Amino acid sequence: MIDSRFRVTLNDYWGSPETLDATPRSSDGQLLFLMEMVSKMKNSDSSAHASRIASVHNGSSLFTGDAGSGESNIRRHIIENDLLEAIIQLPNNLFYNTGITTYIWLLSNRKAHPRKGKVQLIDASQLYRKLRKNLGNKNCEFAPEHIREIVDTYLALATQERQTNVSGIAAQVFDNSDFGYYKVNIERPDRRKAQFSLERIEVLRFDKALNQPMQWIYQQWGDAVYQPRFLDEHEKTILAWCEDNELALNAKNRAKVLSLDTWRKQLNLIQSAQTLMTAIGTDESSDYNRFKESVEQTLKAQNLKLTASDNKAILTAVSWYDETAEKVIAQKLKLSGDKLDQMLHHLDCRESELPDFGYYPTDKKGEYLTYESNSDLRDSESVPLKDNIHRYFLAEVKPHVDEAWINLDSTKNSRGFNSFIYRRFIPNINSCPAKT
Repeated sequence: MIDSRFRVTLNDYWGSPETLDATPRSSDGQLLFLMEMVSKMKNSDSSAHASRIASVHNGSSLFTGDAGSGESNIRRHIIENDLLEAIIQLPNNLFYNTGITTYIWLLSNRKAHPRKGKVQLIDASQLYRKLRKNLGNKNCEFAPEHIREIVDTYLALATQERQTNVSGIAAQVFDNSDFGYYKVNIERPDRRKAQFSLERIEVLRFDKALNQPMQWIYQQWGDAVYQPRFLDEHEKTILAWCEDNELALNAKNRAKVLSLDTWRKQLNLIQSAQTLMTAIGTDESSDYNRFKESVEQTLKAQNLKLTASDNKAILTAVSWYDETAEKVIAQKLKLSGDKLDQMLHHLDCRESELPDFGYYPTDKKGEYLTYESNSDLRDSESVPLKDNIHRYFLAEVKPHVDEAWINLDSTKNSRGFNSFIYRRFIPNINSCPAKT
């Protein structure tokens, strides 16, 4: 259960509300304290005074957390609800016990009209006077005139540039949407070759999650492990080896590696693969689709009953990615009439643009192919909220990777001063906010 103060309702890419976690990583609680303060803000509709928050942070609150993370969801909640008025970067070494860059976040739930939908960034990092004697890490401070300059810049909602080699303030005002981006996965098709061989199917002897201890056990005693009570008799030796090799097996995995059922299940998997190899042969195939079809037909002809996971385990063991192989087909589907219209509306595209979203027409009218994606080739792109994902894809991705497509259903929204925002905005505001 998560406290309601740290649950937020945000819209997904299509505008549908969803309730999300607003909890940062356990090693950094700054945004958690900020959300606690936000939860205590007076309701601006029922209070004449509303609420304002000033909170000091280091740079991690600005940058950490990918799209969909707790940190990103907190920033989205704050900015999309138009609570953030300004962020002020302070000089380094301003505090006694740290020299890191620090920032003041200013929040309000009743912004003045000129500030609505806006966020002001103020860089006061070069505005300070030196102390005569250091106090720990602290070697500078604000003079009264410095504080007045920061306050005046904030109250005026000013935009100004700092001249080179001159101390002073730099400030810039942005729309709330400038701090948002879509993170969308770009997929590429899986291309696989396949071939049965004794070496490839041998890996099926061991459970993938317990490969290391099972491999050692089999090297020590061979086929004797399939005898009843053999593993029980060698339990202490096996567990001692696991401890010596720093294999932290939980109770479930300890029981599993010492279970005769586990070993016999893997043995049956090898024997099934050997039967398939005898029937299909050991020729290399560059068309995984036909290879998989041959396996399915052989299983049916031999009356071999495998679970979906076991079938997948065999196919994975005897296949590998090769860019010269045929694309692996995921499914064939019919798209016509209302179904096609719904798909085009969902993707916001024309029928001719469906391949950009992973739907490839065949020679048959209304029939489309989708391909399995290769997770190792998957990439993600950060697209500004003010941009269009499809336009960005056609301009920035398609010219370089022709067979790529957009996985629009993976799209997540994010808000914050991530590296993308940094590259885009920092040249306009000198050093505000600085990297940490």
